[in-house]
Amino acid sequence: MSLESLRMSIKNLFGGFRRAPREKSEESAAPEAQPETRWVIAGLGNPGEEYSRSRHNAGFRVLERIAKSQHVQFDRKKFKGMIAEAELAGSRALLVKPQTYYNGSGECLAAVLGYYKVPAARLIVVHDELDLEAGRLRLKQGGSDAGNRGVRSVAQTLGTPDFIRVRVGVSRPPGESESKDYLLESMSAEARANLDGAIQRAAEAVEAIIADGLERAMGRFNQRA
Repeated sequence: MSLESLRMSIKNLFGGFRRAPREKSEESAAPEAQPETRWVIAGLGNPGEEYSRSRHNAGFRVLERIAKSQHVQFDRKKFKGMIAEAELAGSRALLVKPQTYYNGSGECLAAVLGYYKVPAARLIVVHDELDLEAGRLRLKQGGSDAGNRGVRSVAQTLGTPDFIRVRVGVSRPPGESESKDYLLESMSAEARANLDGAIQRAAEAVEAIIADGLERAMGRFNQRA
């Protein structure tokens, strides 16, 4: 037998022991893509039971109302905030309650937007507003912070004021009362009940912004209570 014939015989003998090729579907299989986060909804407030009934926590109350309606919980702590995932008007959204205290809210939100690659235009910040009478809502995008240090923190940390705000009116304190004390004190049961309607409408306004766009939502909710 020639050398060439011997080589061919050996090749044919061991060729049948080659590993069978993988199925095409196995080779091309990839981890299932996660849905894209399209919106971040943030409520401003202060952590801790002592602040839970204060006017300054109106933003937290709105986020909690949204979470309840969507049957989700704030069960993740990340980026110095409590986070819940929800689907609002067909879009994936993160609900965020910053735990950095009101005036440092931007630290948390800048980290969330950066990680999930969500532009500032798709951030909705819900907060109390002294310059609106109690129970009124005002939706807007961009503009000044009107002295609200939480909103100022978000704008400065993001480097832009061009996010959406849902402002929940709490009105200014009567007489010569200090605004800080007025915002941080626990409201009476009657005051909380009076604000509850605005809390519910603010939750509805957030979903309307996502579903119908800001302009239409403004036409619907920027009305007297």
